[in-house]
Amino acid sequence: MSFKYTVNTLKKLEQLLEEAGYTLRYEKGNFNSGFCILEDRKIAIINKFLNIEGRINTIVDLVPLLSINEEELSGEILKFLKQIQQNNPDSTSIQTQIDL
Repeated sequence: MSFKYTVNTLKKLEQLLEEAGYTLRYEKGNFNSGFCILEDRKIAIINKFLNIEGRINTIVDLVPLLSINEEELSGEILKFLKQIQQNNPDSTSIQTQIDL
């Protein structure tokens, strides 16, 4: 990825999910992938024992799986989402596999 693993990057990712209408919670649990999505309630649960780099990587892996309406996002967050999508070319194939 072209962005840095900092607290500011994590905050931007958290803001992205918030603006997309998702509630992000950090909880303990047995997550094989580091996260769990409750689709009906728009809640994303991240393993709270992950460090900053792990949380960032997990949220970046999670973003392509969510249905995000780009019209609801502010300009800066939309630009950040495009950067994530551009740096994660597998995101479209992941979404296609889920739709099947």
